[in-house]
Order: sequence, then structure tokens, then C-alpha cells
Amino acid sequence: MASSDGRIVWNHSTHLPGLIPILQELVKVDGIRTITPAVLSTARSNAQQMRIKVSVPINGGFKLIARKGKTAQEVFVLTTLDKPTLEQAIATALG
Repeated sequence: MASSDGRIVWNHSTHLPGLIPILQELVKVDGIRTITPAVLSTARSNAQQMRIKVSVPINGGFKLIARKGKTAQEVFVLTTLDKPTLEQAIATALG
């Protein structure tokens, strides 16, 4: 299941604390080509643990929402994986 052709795009200087190590595990999964962390925002509710949810399909992949504390961050994943397989890969990366 491990591959080395995926990559993480570093276009923002700030990321959700603890997100990058999870994305580094996720990018090793076959079928995941590019992961791009995007906009940080403030959420109303407080997520004690890191949570990553598949939000909506995008052209060539999915938009994810990562949440921890009162902070949320969009993450774009370009992948050939279907939604259930991607959700399983995220669950594995989260440990």
C-alpha cells in the first residue's frame, strides 16, 4: 500500500497543530497524488481530538475538513481513491 509518488504542497505557513504528520502518512497511500492544506478558520464547537472528515468531491479528488480545538482547516486531496477507501486511509493515518 505504500508509495512514494504522492506529495504535499506547502503553500501556507500555518497549519493545524498535529496535521502535517498525519498528512505525511496519508500521502504514502497508493492512489493519493497531491495533498494541499488550505484555509484555516475558526469553528464554533470544540473538537478535543484531531478529526478529519471527507467533505465534498472536487475535480480529481476530495475536500477534507481537519478540526482540532476551535480551529478548522480545509485540505484538498487529489486521488483516484473512492470516498470509503479514502476514509479508511484517513482513519489509519489518524491511528
